[in-house]
Amino acid sequence: MFKGSKISLRMCMACRENKQKEKLIRVVKQKGGSIFIDKTGKADGRGAYVCNNLECLNLLKKKRGLERSFRCKVDGLIYDDLKKEMI
Repeated sequence: MFKGSKISLRMCMACRENKQKEKLIRVVKQKGGSIFIDKTGKADGRGAYVCNNLECLNLLKKKRGLERSFRCKVDGLIYDDLKKEMI
């Protein structure tokens, strides 16, 4: 590997595989409690990542991965927004 060529890896909350950060979708919970999809990848708050495919989304919903990561109830609209983002 060349010096300076750093690849940022993140773990998918559903399948638990490490993948490049750019290939995952980031969901953020900010201090105020708002939860949203972070398209920039730079929003402040606690981030959780999910693969950009419906299988992982369904697994994430089934395992309640966002609820466990954020330690709070997550509105079902977030899952709907994730599905729209993937299509």
